[in-house]
Amino acid sequence: MASKHFYSSPEVLKYLHEGPLGEYIDTFSQILKEKGYKKGPAKQKIRLIADFSHWLNRKKLEVGDLNEEKVEEFLLYRGQRGRIFPIEPPTLRDFLQHLRESYLIAVTISNRSVSDLDCTEHEFSRYLFQERGLKKATVDSYLRIIRKFLSERFGTRAVLPDKLIPQDIRRFIIRYAQTLSPKRAQLMVAGLRTFLRFLHQRGEITPVLIESVPTVANRRFSDLPKFLQPHEVEYLLDRCDRTHPTGQRDYAILLLLARLGLRAGEIVHMVLEDIDWENGEVFIRGKRDREDRLPLPYDVGKALATYLYHGRPRCSSRRIFIRIKAPHKGFASSVAICNIVERALVRANLHPPCKGAHLLRHSLATRMLRGGASLAEIGQILGHQKLETTQIYAKVDLESLRPLAQPWPGGES
Repeated sequence: MASKHFYSSPEVLKYLHEGPLGEYIDTFSQILKEKGYKKGPAKQKIRLIADFSHWLNRKKLEVGDLNEEKVEEFLLYRGQRGRIFPIEPPTLRDFLQHLRESYLIAVTISNRSVSDLDCTEHEFSRYLFQERGLKKATVDSYLRIIRKFLSERFGTRAVLPDKLIPQDIRRFIIRYAQTLSPKRAQLMVAGLRTFLRFLHQRGEITPVLIESVPTVANRRFSDLPKFLQPHEVEYLLDRCDRTHPTGQRDYAILLLLARLGLRAGEIVHMVLEDIDWENGEVFIRGKRDREDRLPLPYDVGKALATYLYHGRPRCSSRRIFIRIKAPHKGFASSVAICNIVERALVRANLHPPCKGAHLLRHSLATRMLRGGASLAEIGQILGHQKLETTQIYAKVDLESLRPLAQPWPGGES
């Protein structure tokens, strides 16, 4: 029994296995063990599920009766008897998800005051995954946008798409576009337009509403790319504490950004099989399912080997980069990579206007251009499909641009 890894008392083990959830305690304990939880937090989670099982038994409920309402009712009961610890709600949600993934309970939408919104969001999510074939990161972004839009328009009332008017769309976009970068504003507009197409496909709105979605100006070449000077990049790398597992992981990630110009999402989804040690190459899955092989520089390979051998936690995940603290699993999104870059900038006392993962990608492209590389060569390394995407870096090559400058009209000859 996996629960014996955390408990030895026969009385406690008997308590854990009582009730409708008792037969799933060992599976849950094994999952916690594989995810690298220490005994203290793991025992707290296991005991919570056992308490939940006893509560269900007193209510004469079975596993098939479980849903979000029952979890909330149990938490309310615990709150009346004492303090609820922060670990408890997410633990119960994770356990519920485990039961659903094991097909032990049905996937249901809870009957709360926002259930209509939940139902719409659920159907839209299924449409994006199954009919549009979008990736999870894009789906999550679209869902956040739509939840905000519908919550502001309908509140806790029923979601009635036929009540939407063009002014609702425009007001929402104008309100938030002013606070977002052009790229994020374009994502917001794309999400809204996709949602309206989904509603039209279901016969709930007319095409007029889709046509009312305004476009966001794409001023791709209006600003100079933000980058670090080569000596700043090296100082940023040197500030990593490579005696600690976290520092070893972060150093390898920063090197992949700085030497190969990878995108944050490409690093997040790298798996162990992507490294070809024999040929000194790394396999990259880029945007739009593009696949590339890039040479693995010596320092990057050495950093990866050090992290994999000394710093990477033991776990069942095939992802290369893993959370150091339990649960030991891959990063949820590219935000984690951006946070690593931001913390590295703080350690190095560097304060560029852009602090995301793309900063090091821009820095590599700028250094290559100043070193004599062509735009085509830079685009090949960065995985650009179109040369025009790389052309923005021509703006930082001031020496090459200076002879092209025309005299100012009326100026001295």
